[in-house]
Amino acid sequence: MLYLIRFMMVLSLFFLCGAKPAEAMPSFSIEILPWDQVKDIIPNQSYFTIIDVETGLSFKVQRRAGSKHADVQPVTEKDTKIMKSIYGGKWSWDRRAILVMVHDQLISASMNGMPHGAGALQNNFPGHFCVHFYGSTTHKTPTPDLAHKVMILKAGGKLDEFLYKLDPYELISVLEIAINQHDEKLLSQVIFGNNGTLEETLEGVKHMDVTQRSLLPVEDLPALVGMELKVRVKWIRSDQSQEENNVQFIIRKDAIEDQWKIEGHSFLKEMK
Repeated sequence: MLYLIRFMMVLSLFFLCGAKPAEAMPSFSIEILPWDQVKDIIPNQSYFTIIDVETGLSFKVQRRAGSKHADVQPVTEKDTKIMKSIYGGKWSWDRRAILVMVHDQLISASMNGMPHGAGALQNNFPGHFCVHFYGSTTHKTPTPDLAHKVMILKAGGKLDEFLYKLDPYELISVLEIAINQHDEKLLSQVIFGNNGTLEETLEGVKHMDVTQRSLLPVEDLPALVGMELKVRVKWIRSDQSQEENNVQFIIRKDAIEDQWKIEGHSFLKEMK
């Protein structure tokens, strides 16, 4: 169903952009392509369209710089307005799953929504923002940003497969992303529990940072379908207050062949 929605969304966009029926149509096959390949598909100064996966909204951008990922800018003030509406009217560092439409290709990607650095276009956008593709990195880190990777896989339809393969330690890292990116859907994919209660509780949490964890080799984990993990967590509340304490996560599966998830009831108690 999700891919059908994306198909109709892109089909409408294609014709709204002025394409004629006789013109070549995109294949509508979403590709997860490595940055080393994408950087030649969208060279500096090239234009392409960004489609936000969650809202279906689209806007045009130009790549202006970037060697480890694409530094881009909205083309016009209208494009800037659309982008800001995707982020609820406020600029944010949150990552979002997007599709990049260029020529006859649809490429999965991830963007943040915070203007920074320099900008050169007359677009009412004070700087540029970052678009990441599979294998790209930030300017400060040698390895790909996990939050961007999760969003790229989400846009490419491969997130469920990725989550299924996570070990308990990796699961905690994805939990951090879900909370820090305010992604309720991702949170529901890694936690057993009442989603409504989780959403209410998350309203009071702005940021979660695991500051310390004890790691056993994955092959030495003590249980097949259930275990407890103790970590130290720093919480930043919505009122900007901070606290740091020890948290015990209960992580389990319904069956050996299932995905690891966090027990929601115990997690909510630890958050309070």
